[in-house]
Amino acid sequence: MESSWRAQLQDEFSLDYMQALRKFLADEKQQGKTIYPRANEYFSALNLTPFKQLKVVILGQDPYHGEGQAHGLCFSVPPGISPPPSLVNIYKELGNDLNIPRPEHGCLINWAMQGVLLLNSVLSVEKSQAASHQGRGWEQFTDQVIAQINEHTEHVVFILWGAYAQKKGAFIDTSKHLVLQAPHPSPLSAHRGFFGQKPFSRTNEYLKSQGKEPIEWALPDIQTAQQQFQQAQKINQEIADKANAVS
Repeated sequence: MESSWRAQLQDEFSLDYMQALRKFLADEKQQGKTIYPRANEYFSALNLTPFKQLKVVILGQDPYHGEGQAHGLCFSVPPGISPPPSLVNIYKELGNDLNIPRPEHGCLINWAMQGVLLLNSVLSVEKSQAASHQGRGWEQFTDQVIAQINEHTEHVVFILWGAYAQKKGAFIDTSKHLVLQAPHPSPLSAHRGFFGQKPFSRTNEYLKSQGKEPIEWALPDIQTAQQQFQQAQKINQEIADKANAVS
């Protein structure tokens, strides 16, 4: 895990729930099950958005369970993979809000590298088995991620889409952070009020009011996104290699 996050979270890894989660994942792989994302991408959201650079948190639920989709950032898929329906609706709202044309890919690494933590509540899933790793310990870990942000930072924007994210972020201190809530962008719920909330412009207005650089929400072309994806893979692998060397 990236060093500034490790300083905040390292005590979690010795706790019983994390040891049980580690054993569960090892057992699943030993049984021949395919797990998404790859192990060195479980903490990709943290690795690509260091604690000290954090400006925005977008909270998801589970990784995508289709082949080639999950790479450790909520709502994001690698370049060349078709954007899933929820991301398509996020792009629609991005266009409505900031008049940004729909990007030609679904990779959100550019947001992560600007300080947008794209955090799922659960960080792994079995192939083709939605929500298969819920209740195994990830939720406790990501609760602690949010708690560290809430306690040790100021003026972070939390974007909570859907009842699940809103319940998970219910303890956030709104006296020192901005919390934006809306229905989930899924086609099943987006019509209930997701569109028209203008989260991207509201986020930037708040960041500027706090003396912070706004987020450039327009995503780069697919060639640049591919380069960023490769860079992210390199970062995750380097961090994993360091951890393996220590252990």
